[in-house]
Amino acid sequence: MKLTIERAALLKALGHVQAVVERRNTIPILSNVLITAGANGASFAATDLDIEIQESAAAQVEREGMATAPAHTLYEIARKLPEGADVTLELGGEDPRLSLKAGRSVFSLPSLPPGDFPMMPSEDLQHSFTLEADALARIIDKTRFAVSTEETRYYLNGIHLHAADEKGRKTLRAVATDGHRLALSECDLPDGAGGMPAVIVPRKTVQEARRLLEDADDDIRISVSDGKIRFGFGRAVLTSKLIDGSFPDYERVIPRGNEKLMSVENKRFAEAVDRVATISIEKSRSVKLSLDDGTLTLAVNNPESGQATEEVPVDSKEGGFAIGFNARYILDVAGQIEGDEARFHFADPASPTLVTDSGDADSLYVLMPLRV
Repeated sequence: MKLTIERAALLKALGHVQAVVERRNTIPILSNVLITAGANGASFAATDLDIEIQESAAAQVEREGMATAPAHTLYEIARKLPEGADVTLELGGEDPRLSLKAGRSVFSLPSLPPGDFPMMPSEDLQHSFTLEADALARIIDKTRFAVSTEETRYYLNGIHLHAADEKGRKTLRAVATDGHRLALSECDLPDGAGGMPAVIVPRKTVQEARRLLEDADDDIRISVSDGKIRFGFGRAVLTSKLIDGSFPDYERVIPRGNEKLMSVENKRFAEAVDRVATISIEKSRSVKLSLDDGTLTLAVNNPESGQATEEVPVDSKEGGFAIGFNARYILDVAGQIEGDEARFHFADPASPTLVTDSGDADSLYVLMPLRV
Protein backbone atom coordinates (compact mmCIF):
# COMPACT_ATOMS: atom_id res chain seq x y z
CA MET A 1 0.00 0.00 0.00
CA LYS A 2 1.23 3.47 -0.83
CA LEU A 3 -0.66 6.76 -0.88
CA THR A 4 -0.01 10.50 -0.63
CA ILE A 5 -2.48 12.76 1.12
CA GLU A 6 -2.57 16.41 2.15
CA ARG A 7 -1.88 16.97 5.83
CA ALA A 8 -5.20 18.87 6.31
CA ALA A 9 -7.26 16.02 4.83
CA LEU A 10 -5.37 13.43 6.89
CA LEU A 11 -5.77 15.43 10.08
CA LYS A 12 -9.50 15.94 9.57
CA ALA A 13 -10.15 12.25 8.86
CA LEU A 14 -8.00 11.03 11.76
CA GLY A 15 -9.53 13.63 14.09
CA HIS A 16 -12.95 12.20 13.40
CA VAL A 17 -12.16 8.49 13.63
CA GLN A 18 -9.54 8.35 16.40
CA ALA A 19 -11.89 9.81 19.02
CA VAL A 20 -13.76 6.51 19.16
CA VAL A 21 -10.58 4.61 20.11
CA GLU A 22 -10.25 3.96 23.85
CA ARG A 23 -6.95 4.99 25.44
CA ARG A 24 -6.58 1.59 27.12
CA ASN A 25 -7.32 -1.53 25.15
CA THR A 26 -6.90 -5.18 26.05
CA ILE A 27 -7.25 -6.06 22.35
CA PRO A 28 -4.27 -4.43 20.54
CA ILE A 29 -5.96 -4.06 17.13
CA LEU A 30 -8.63 -1.80 18.68
CA SER A 31 -5.92 0.80 19.33
CA ASN A 32 -5.29 1.00 15.60
CA VAL A 33 -6.88 2.83 12.71
CA LEU A 34 -7.49 0.87 9.51
CA ILE A 35 -6.16 2.67 6.41
CA THR A 36 -7.47 1.57 3.02
CA ALA A 37 -6.03 2.83 -0.27
CA GLY A 38 -8.37 2.21 -3.18
CA ALA A 39 -9.37 3.48 -6.60
CA ASN A 40 -11.44 6.29 -5.06
CA GLY A 41 -8.78 7.55 -2.65
CA ALA A 42 -8.17 6.73 1.00
CA SER A 43 -10.48 5.72 3.83
CA PHE A 44 -9.82 5.54 7.56
CA ALA A 45 -11.76 3.46 10.09
CA ALA A 46 -11.69 2.97 13.86
CA THR A 47 -13.88 1.00 16.26
CA ASP A 48 -14.37 0.06 19.91
CA LEU A 49 -16.61 -2.91 18.91
CA ASP A 50 -19.75 -0.90 19.77
CA ILE A 51 -19.15 2.14 17.54
CA GLU A 52 -17.39 2.34 14.18
CA ILE A 53 -16.46 5.53 12.35
CA GLN A 54 -15.28 5.50 8.74
CA GLU A 55 -14.18 8.52 6.77
CA SER A 56 -13.05 8.81 3.16
CA ALA A 57 -10.53 11.39 1.97
CA ALA A 58 -9.01 12.48 -1.34
CA ALA A 59 -5.57 10.97 -1.86
CA GLN A 60 -3.19 9.97 -4.63
CA VAL A 61 -2.99 6.19 -4.52
CA GLU A 62 0.16 4.71 -5.98
CA ARG A 63 -0.42 1.17 -4.72
CA GLU A 64 -3.76 -0.11 -3.45
CA GLY A 65 -3.89 -2.02 -0.20
CA MET A 66 -4.61 -1.87 3.52
CA ALA A 67 -2.63 -1.16 6.66
CA THR A 68 -3.18 -0.43 10.34
CA ALA A 69 -1.35 1.96 12.65
CA PRO A 70 -1.75 3.23 16.23
CA ALA A 71 -4.62 5.73 15.98
CA HIS A 72 -3.61 8.27 18.62
CA THR A 73 0.07 8.25 17.62
CA LEU A 74 -0.78 8.76 13.95
CA TYR A 75 -3.14 11.61 14.83
CA GLU A 76 -0.52 13.34 17.00
CA ILE A 77 2.07 13.09 14.21
CA ALA A 78 -0.38 14.56 11.68
CA ARG A 79 -1.26 17.34 14.11
CA LYS A 80 2.40 18.34 14.53
CA LEU A 81 3.32 18.27 10.84
CA PRO A 82 3.63 21.68 9.12
CA GLU A 83 0.56 23.07 7.35
CA GLY A 84 0.36 22.30 3.64
CA ALA A 85 2.63 19.26 3.92
CA ASP A 86 2.08 16.26 1.65
CA VAL A 87 2.12 13.05 3.67
CA THR A 88 3.12 9.70 2.16
CA LEU A 89 1.96 6.51 3.90
CA GLU A 90 3.54 3.26 2.75
CA LEU A 91 3.47 -0.36 3.81
CA GLY A 92 5.19 -3.12 1.89
CA GLY A 93 8.35 -5.02 1.22
CA GLU A 94 10.30 -6.63 4.02
CA ASP A 95 9.46 -4.01 6.66
CA PRO A 96 6.25 -4.87 8.57
CA ARG A 97 5.99 -1.29 9.82
CA LEU A 98 4.06 1.62 8.31
CA SER A 99 6.29 4.33 6.90
CA LEU A 100 5.12 7.97 7.11
CA LYS A 101 7.08 10.66 5.27
CA ALA A 102 6.41 14.39 5.14
CA GLY A 103 9.15 16.74 3.96
CA ARG A 104 12.23 15.83 5.96
CA SER A 105 10.27 13.99 8.65
CA VAL A 106 10.23 10.19 8.55
CA PHE A 107 8.31 7.98 10.97
CA SER A 108 8.12 4.21 11.18
CA LEU A 109 5.07 2.90 13.08
CA PRO A 110 4.15 -0.61 14.20
CA SER A 111 1.42 -2.14 12.03
CA LEU A 112 -0.85 -5.08 12.84
CA PRO A 113 -2.41 -7.29 10.11
CA PRO A 114 -5.42 -5.52 8.51
CA GLY A 115 -7.27 -8.84 8.49
CA ASP A 116 -7.43 -8.67 12.30
CA PHE A 117 -9.37 -5.40 12.23
CA PRO A 118 -12.99 -6.09 13.30
CA MET A 119 -15.36 -4.48 10.79
CA MET A 120 -18.91 -4.04 12.05
CA PRO A 121 -21.33 -6.26 10.08
CA SER A 122 -23.43 -4.08 7.79
CA GLU A 123 -26.85 -5.58 8.42
CA ASP A 124 -29.87 -4.27 6.57
CA LEU A 125 -30.95 -1.03 8.26
CA GLN A 126 -34.57 -1.04 7.16
CA HIS A 127 -35.57 2.55 7.94
CA SER A 128 -33.71 5.48 6.36
CA PHE A 129 -34.42 9.19 6.35
CA THR A 130 -32.61 12.51 6.15
CA LEU A 131 -32.60 15.21 8.81
CA GLU A 132 -31.16 18.72 8.71
CA ALA A 133 -27.86 18.96 10.58
CA ASP A 134 -29.18 21.86 12.72
CA ALA A 135 -32.30 19.90 13.71
CA LEU A 136 -30.26 16.86 14.80
CA ALA A 137 -27.78 19.03 16.72
CA ARG A 138 -30.66 20.80 18.45
CA ILE A 139 -32.49 17.70 19.73
CA ILE A 140 -29.17 16.24 20.92
CA ASP A 141 -28.11 19.43 22.74
CA LYS A 142 -31.51 19.85 24.39
CA THR A 143 -31.53 16.34 25.88
CA ARG A 144 -28.06 14.85 26.30
CA PHE A 145 -27.35 16.58 29.63
CA ALA A 146 -30.09 14.44 31.24
CA VAL A 147 -28.63 11.09 30.10
CA SER A 148 -27.86 8.87 33.08
CA THR A 149 -24.27 7.87 33.84
CA GLU A 150 -25.27 5.08 36.27
CA GLU A 151 -24.50 1.71 34.76
CA THR A 152 -27.10 -0.09 36.90
CA ARG A 153 -30.01 1.27 34.88
CA TYR A 154 -28.27 0.77 31.54
CA TYR A 155 -31.44 1.55 29.53
CA LEU A 156 -31.15 5.18 30.71
CA ASN A 157 -27.55 5.48 29.42
CA GLY A 158 -28.66 7.01 26.13
CA ILE A 159 -31.18 9.13 24.26
CA HIS A 160 -34.54 7.55 23.43
CA LEU A 161 -35.24 8.37 19.78
CA HIS A 162 -38.64 7.59 18.29
CA ALA A 163 -41.51 8.80 16.13
CA ALA A 164 -44.31 10.47 18.12
CA ASP A 165 -47.78 11.77 17.39
CA GLU A 166 -48.88 14.66 19.62
CA LYS A 167 -52.32 16.11 18.90
CA GLY A 168 -52.12 15.16 15.23
CA ARG A 169 -48.58 16.50 14.72
CA LYS A 170 -46.05 13.82 13.81
CA THR A 171 -42.58 14.40 15.25
CA LEU A 172 -39.17 12.81 15.70
CA ARG A 173 -38.69 12.93 19.46
CA ALA A 174 -35.59 12.64 21.64
CA VAL A 175 -35.97 11.96 25.38
CA ALA A 176 -33.38 11.48 28.12
CA THR A 177 -33.72 11.01 31.87
CA ASP A 178 -31.61 9.91 34.81
CA GLY A 179 -34.52 9.59 37.24
CA HIS A 180 -33.87 13.05 38.74
CA ARG A 181 -34.64 15.15 35.66
CA LEU A 182 -36.04 14.60 32.20
CA ALA A 183 -35.46 16.43 28.92
CA LEU A 184 -37.59 16.15 25.78
CA SER A 185 -37.09 17.79 22.40
CA GLU A 186 -38.67 17.12 19.03
CA CYS A 187 -38.79 18.25 15.41
CA ASP A 188 -41.10 17.59 12.48
CA LEU A 189 -41.01 13.93 11.47
CA PRO A 190 -38.82 13.49 8.35
CA ASP A 191 -40.13 11.52 5.38
CA GLY A 192 -39.34 7.83 5.82
CA ALA A 193 -39.08 7.93 9.62
CA GLY A 194 -42.70 7.02 10.31
CA GLY A 195 -42.16 3.27 10.71
CA MET A 196 -38.83 3.43 12.56
CA PRO A 197 -38.49 1.39 15.76
CA ALA A 198 -38.16 3.23 19.07
CA VAL A 199 -34.44 3.02 19.90
CA ILE A 200 -32.00 4.01 22.64
CA VAL A 201 -28.84 5.61 21.25
CA PRO A 202 -25.86 5.13 23.66
CA ARG A 203 -24.29 8.14 25.37
CA LYS A 204 -20.90 7.72 23.64
CA THR A 205 -22.59 7.46 20.23
CA VAL A 206 -24.51 10.65 20.95
CA GLN A 207 -21.25 12.44 21.86
CA GLU A 208 -19.47 11.25 18.71
CA ALA A 209 -22.43 12.13 16.47
CA ARG A 210 -22.57 15.62 17.99
CA ARG A 211 -18.84 16.08 17.39
CA LEU A 212 -19.16 15.03 13.74
CA LEU A 213 -22.03 17.50 13.34
CA GLU A 214 -19.58 20.36 13.95
CA ASP A 215 -18.18 19.82 10.43
CA ALA A 216 -21.47 18.85 8.77
CA ASP A 217 -23.25 21.29 6.47
CA ASP A 218 -25.59 19.04 4.51
CA ASP A 219 -28.53 16.96 5.63
CA ILE A 220 -27.64 13.93 7.74
CA ARG A 221 -28.62 10.50 6.46
CA ILE A 222 -29.92 8.33 9.33
CA SER A 223 -30.57 4.59 8.98
CA VAL A 224 -32.07 2.52 11.80
CA SER A 225 -32.82 -1.12 12.61
CA ASP A 226 -33.71 -2.80 15.90
CA GLY A 227 -30.04 -3.33 16.74
CA LYS A 228 -28.04 -0.59 14.99
CA ILE A 229 -28.11 3.04 13.91
CA ARG A 230 -26.02 4.71 11.22
CA PHE A 231 -25.38 8.42 10.68
CA GLY A 232 -24.03 9.61 7.34
CA PHE A 233 -22.17 12.95 7.53
CA GLY A 234 -20.98 13.37 3.97
CA ARG A 235 -17.53 11.71 3.94
CA ALA A 236 -17.88 10.37 7.50
CA VAL A 237 -20.15 7.48 8.51
CA LEU A 238 -20.83 6.51 12.14
CA THR A 239 -22.36 3.09 12.82
CA SER A 240 -23.30 2.06 16.34
CA LYS A 241 -24.99 -0.69 18.26
CA LEU A 242 -28.09 0.38 20.19
CA ILE A 243 -28.85 -0.20 23.86
CA ASP A 244 -30.84 -3.42 24.14
CA GLY A 245 -33.57 -2.56 26.60
CA SER A 246 -36.91 -0.84 27.09
CA PHE A 247 -37.02 2.86 27.86
CA PRO A 248 -39.49 3.62 30.68
CA ASP A 249 -42.90 5.15 29.98
CA TYR A 250 -41.71 8.73 30.33
CA GLU A 251 -45.14 10.19 29.49
CA ARG A 252 -46.33 9.24 32.98
CA VAL A 253 -43.58 11.40 34.51
CA ILE A 254 -44.43 14.58 32.59
CA PRO A 255 -46.90 16.61 34.68
CA ARG A 256 -49.73 17.97 32.55
CA GLY A 257 -51.90 19.64 35.17
CA ASN A 258 -49.50 21.77 37.24
CA GLU A 259 -51.35 25.03 37.88
CA LYS A 260 -48.91 27.13 39.89
CA LEU A 261 -47.09 29.18 37.24
CA MET A 262 -43.94 31.29 37.45
CA SER A 263 -42.11 33.10 34.64
CA VAL A 264 -38.61 34.36 35.31
CA GLU A 265 -35.92 36.06 33.26
CA ASN A 266 -33.73 33.04 32.56
CA LYS A 267 -30.27 34.65 32.51
CA ARG A 268 -30.85 36.57 35.73
CA PHE A 269 -32.34 33.49 37.41
CA ALA A 270 -29.46 31.20 36.39
CA GLU A 271 -26.83 33.67 37.61
CA ALA A 272 -28.61 34.01 40.96
CA VAL A 273 -28.86 30.22 41.40
CA ASP A 274 -25.17 29.88 40.56
CA ARG A 275 -24.24 32.50 43.16
CA VAL A 276 -26.20 31.07 46.10
CA ALA A 277 -25.19 27.50 45.20
CA THR A 278 -21.56 28.43 45.89
CA ILE A 279 -22.01 27.42 49.53
CA SER A 280 -24.40 24.50 49.05
CA ILE A 281 -23.50 21.02 50.24
CA GLU A 282 -21.58 19.39 47.40
CA LYS A 283 -23.50 16.12 47.42
CA SER A 284 -27.08 17.41 47.17
CA ARG A 285 -26.43 21.02 46.07
CA SER A 286 -29.97 21.82 47.20
CA VAL A 287 -31.43 25.30 46.69
CA LYS A 288 -34.76 26.35 48.18
CA LEU A 289 -37.10 28.42 45.99
CA SER A 290 -39.74 30.45 47.85
CA LEU A 291 -42.46 32.34 45.95
CA ASP A 292 -44.27 35.32 47.42
CA ASP A 293 -46.01 38.22 45.68
CA GLY A 294 -43.93 38.38 42.51
CA THR A 295 -40.63 37.73 44.30
CA LEU A 296 -38.65 34.51 44.20
CA THR A 297 -36.25 34.02 47.10
CA LEU A 298 -33.39 31.60 46.52
CA ALA A 299 -31.90 30.26 49.74
CA VAL A 300 -29.11 27.87 50.70
CA ASN A 301 -28.40 26.83 54.27
CA ASN A 302 -25.22 24.87 54.81
CA PRO A 303 -24.26 24.14 58.45
CA GLU A 304 -20.58 24.13 57.49
CA SER A 305 -20.31 26.95 54.95
CA GLY A 306 -23.01 29.36 56.06
CA GLN A 307 -26.13 30.79 54.45
CA ALA A 308 -26.98 32.61 51.23
CA THR A 309 -30.16 34.24 49.91
CA GLU A 310 -30.99 36.23 46.82
CA GLU A 311 -34.25 37.70 45.58
CA VAL A 312 -35.28 37.63 41.93
CA PRO A 313 -38.36 39.40 40.53
CA VAL A 314 -40.75 36.99 38.77
CA ASP A 315 -44.12 37.02 37.10
CA SER A 316 -46.32 34.90 39.37
CA LYS A 317 -49.49 35.25 41.40
CA GLU A 318 -48.54 32.43 43.76
CA GLY A 319 -47.71 33.13 47.38
CA GLY A 320 -46.46 31.09 50.33
CA PHE A 321 -45.07 28.33 48.08
CA ALA A 322 -41.63 26.75 48.57
CA ILE A 323 -39.80 23.92 46.82
CA GLY A 324 -36.23 22.62 46.64
CA PHE A 325 -34.10 21.52 43.69
CA ASN A 326 -30.56 20.41 42.93
CA ALA A 327 -28.79 23.59 41.77
CA ARG A 328 -26.82 21.81 39.06
CA TYR A 329 -29.99 20.37 37.55
CA ILE A 330 -31.60 23.83 37.49
CA LEU A 331 -28.51 25.28 35.78
CA ASP A 332 -28.43 22.44 33.23
CA VAL A 333 -32.02 23.21 32.25
CA ALA A 334 -31.43 26.99 32.26
CA GLY A 335 -28.51 26.43 29.90
CA GLN A 336 -30.90 25.03 27.27
CA ILE A 337 -33.50 27.81 27.45
CA GLU A 338 -33.46 29.83 24.20
CA GLY A 339 -36.05 32.48 25.04
CA ASP A 340 -35.71 35.33 27.53
CA GLU A 341 -37.96 33.58 30.04
CA ALA A 342 -38.07 30.18 31.71
CA ARG A 343 -41.55 29.09 32.74
CA PHE A 344 -41.99 26.89 35.79
CA HIS A 345 -45.20 24.92 36.29
CA PHE A 346 -45.42 23.77 39.94
CA ALA A 347 -47.91 21.41 41.63
CA ASP A 348 -46.70 20.94 45.21
CA PRO A 349 -43.32 20.68 46.98
CA ALA A 350 -43.20 16.88 46.56
CA SER A 351 -44.30 16.58 42.91
CA PRO A 352 -42.35 16.95 39.64
CA THR A 353 -42.07 20.45 38.18
CA LEU A 354 -42.47 21.14 34.48
CA VAL A 355 -40.16 23.74 32.89
CA THR A 356 -40.90 25.20 29.45
CA ASP A 357 -39.03 27.63 27.21
CA SER A 358 -40.61 30.89 26.03
CA GLY A 359 -38.50 30.63 22.87
CA ASP A 360 -38.90 26.94 22.03
CA ALA A 361 -42.29 25.22 22.05
CA ASP A 362 -40.73 21.90 20.94
CA SER A 363 -38.78 21.25 24.14
CA LEU A 364 -39.71 20.68 27.77
CA TYR A 365 -37.95 19.67 30.98
CA VAL A 366 -39.05 17.96 34.21
CA LEU A 367 -37.28 18.42 37.55
CA MET A 368 -37.81 16.21 40.59
CA PRO A 369 -37.83 18.23 43.83
CA LEU A 370 -35.61 17.77 46.87
CA ARG A 371 -36.59 18.03 50.51
CA VAL A 372 -35.21 21.26 51.96
